[in-house]
Amino acid sequence: MRNSMKTNENVMPSIVQLEVEVFNNLVKEVRETVATGVALPGTRKPVFRVIDLWSIQRKMKSATRYSRRNAF
Repeated sequence: MRNSMKTNENVMPSIVQLEVEVFNNLVKEVRETVATGVALPGTRKPVFRVIDLWSIQRKMKSATRYSRRNAF
């Protein structure tokens, strides 16, 4: 049986050495201001329209027809 997975013999060391400046840039605290009171574009409530009512009624009519057809 062939082994489809080949092990990688080149293993990276688990400890990485960084220069002091690079390390300080990576761990530097960033202070940000959170925006409050801003309305996002996707937060509107859905509007019930006439076409939605028509669609519901149409689905109910087709369901009624289907049940009447299979009742006999």
